[in-house]
Amino acid sequence: MAGQLIERGERIWMVRIFLGRDPLTGKRKYHNKTVHGSRRDAQRYVNGVLRDMDLGKFCPPKKTVLDKFLDRWLEKKVKPRVRDSTFRSYEQLMRCYVRPGLGSKQISKITGEDIQELYLAMAKKGLAASTIQKVHTVLRSAFRQAVKWGSLGVNPTAEVEVPKDRSTRREERIKILPLDRVQEFLEHARCSRWGVLWAVALGTGMRPSEYLALKWEDLDVDQGLVRVRRTLYRPRDGGWNFQPPKTKGSVRSIALPEQLVEDLLDHKEEQARRYGELHEIIFSTQGGEPLFCSNLRRRGLKPLLRELAIDDSIHLYALRHTHATMLLSAGVHPKIVAERLGHASVRMTLDVYSHVVPTMQREVAGQVGNLLYSSEPE
Repeated sequence: MAGQLIERGERIWMVRIFLGRDPLTGKRKYHNKTVHGSRRDAQRYVNGVLRDMDLGKFCPPKKTVLDKFLDRWLEKKVKPRVRDSTFRSYEQLMRCYVRPGLGSKQISKITGEDIQELYLAMAKKGLAASTIQKVHTVLRSAFRQAVKWGSLGVNPTAEVEVPKDRSTRREERIKILPLDRVQEFLEHARCSRWGVLWAVALGTGMRPSEYLALKWEDLDVDQGLVRVRRTLYRPRDGGWNFQPPKTKGSVRSIALPEQLVEDLLDHKEEQARRYGELHEIIFSTQGGEPLFCSNLRRRGLKPLLRELAIDDSIHLYALRHTHATMLLSAGVHPKIVAERLGHASVRMTLDVYSHVVPTMQREVAGQVGNLLYSSEPE
């Protein structure tokens, strides 16, 4: 019999599959696997193994502990294809939440139930559902690779339910400047050292890592636009460097208001006067290096917000959110907004700024009403 199911308890099955005889000793070889679930789940596993055997793709799971597998996966598969910050994020999620409970277990013996218990324990500690979702995303990717490498027959994360984040709606998590006070904010900011920087942030919707990496060569005065070609990256061990934008859509040209172009030219003259030379980077320190986000927020943005009695917990990214919200609220087509923001798709833009969609829907409903019912009778 090629595949045998042995019941070992309630919803616990021992799968035993004959793999043939050892060519040297002549002994029979078996693949044994404990499957948690229904008889149908166990039979599905057997069918999958038998199918892979027929195709010559099946490799018996290896006795590798999860810790060693994660080390190999992170180094060989993750590190070469993601940014350092993303790699550190993956590494931290595994170190803090997965390795302590599952790291010493053989990867082939980790079940969906084990992973489900891990998530339940995280939830009982008060960890946010979004954190558990991030852990699941990384762990699912790791186990998917384990299947490809032949360390596993099936991906145990497929059996797991991940908690949904119902605590706070997205629109409540996104903070923006009050739209009716944006002009007041910019007028007040004009008197500050980095007033033009806040104008660029609000007028373009760029990410902080993008406008802090701008060079004067990126400004096209004749066309009235700025080109996003790089981002600023600061490694954990210090220093800084420029990196290409994360996605193709992030490499873009953004049209600027005429006033903002003039403000940037004034800033160019001021930079040369203040430092005695024109630096390559538009927003730079006296030594010509990029500014720190943390310093900008603490020394520049927070004081402005406090003077205007605006919520000072607003961060640099809120200026990007404010730009998108202003455009969508003004009826600008979401595709144009997505292009300015460097989003991969319009869907992403509408998902992130879903708090604006109801207003847009009401405006459309009003326009439809005018078209249907407001015509003068003949």
